[in-house]
Amino acid sequence: MLDKLQIVKQRFDEVSDLIIQPDIISNQKRYIEINKEYKDLSKIIKKIEEYESLINVISEAKDIIKTESDAEMIEMAKSEIEDAQSKIPLLEDEIKYLLIPKDPEDAKNVMIEIRAGTGGDEASIFAGDLYKMYTKFCAAQGWQTELVDLNEGTAGGFKEVIFSVTGEDVYGIMKFESGTHRVQRVPQTETQGRVHTSAATVMVLPEAEEFDVEINPADVRVDYFCSSGPGGQSVNTTYSAVRLTHIPTGLVAQCQDQKSQHKNKDKAFQVLRSRLYERELAKRQEEEAAKRKTLVSSGDRSAKIRTYNYPQGRFTDHRINLTIYDLDSVMNGNIFKIIEELQLAENTEKLKDIRDTF
Repeated sequence: MLDKLQIVKQRFDEVSDLIIQPDIISNQKRYIEINKEYKDLSKIIKKIEEYESLINVISEAKDIIKTESDAEMIEMAKSEIEDAQSKIPLLEDEIKYLLIPKDPEDAKNVMIEIRAGTGGDEASIFAGDLYKMYTKFCAAQGWQTELVDLNEGTAGGFKEVIFSVTGEDVYGIMKFESGTHRVQRVPQTETQGRVHTSAATVMVLPEAEEFDVEINPADVRVDYFCSSGPGGQSVNTTYSAVRLTHIPTGLVAQCQDQKSQHKNKDKAFQVLRSRLYERELAKRQEEEAAKRKTLVSSGDRSAKIRTYNYPQGRFTDHRINLTIYDLDSVMNGNIFKIIEELQLAENTEKLKDIRDTF
């Protein structure tokens, strides 16, 4: 294992040198990549140093046992060997876990799109409930959320809502939320007390920087219109809302949340870039998921991933067969433990590949 770790240390030395090179510093995209690799490798190097220290303790203690005649010293050396050997397996697992290839997208901010699916008004209300759940979760993580666009439902909630999330490693945590979310409950409009099934779809798009996706302005049709949402007279009576149509792909992005036409246009381009970027990313993820045969990060965005059963107070994630009977807490934004289980399932698959190399 030490030989394998030596390669990691050599790469850390290379990256440490690259990060101070003027040509790297002047290239924003490359500098961000190198800086991220440096931070990730720093964590591994710390564990490698601990591992090497334990190996040295064992080696020195064995020398003492060979050369020392004092019984007390020999016993102390044996105790040190036993203590060090008990720590090594756990440390080896930690190092292997850290060596799992990091998804370069994980550090990105995201755009989250929630759309009401089957179920009419109840689906819109449920989409609104999911929006509240996610904004509460994001606030608990210390992340910033900003509304980009919305289309309100006739009985509450949203037919569609798009918002951005900014923070640390947002995509790495939120990417597991993409898919179809199903709710089973008695709708507010139901007079017979019957349980209905409705659905909403969630899309989590890694926010694309301008250098991630190049958009030819000639490929984009720009339409301006009056905002229809809340915001007062100045929003609803001026052509401040912006709709972009990417002609080669047919993708559409719009924003009407800001009073400024310029700000709405910038936000709409942000959404369009993220949708184009996610399109390519989904293809890659589907290929990777097929190789690992994992359902956790498959490229199938239409898959039913969750059921929220209100009569039973039950939450189920179908990808990992996780069921929790604490739905109120989940809808209040307490979903981190669920996400941790999904991350664990995905990393377990990746860890199998890493173990084969050691």
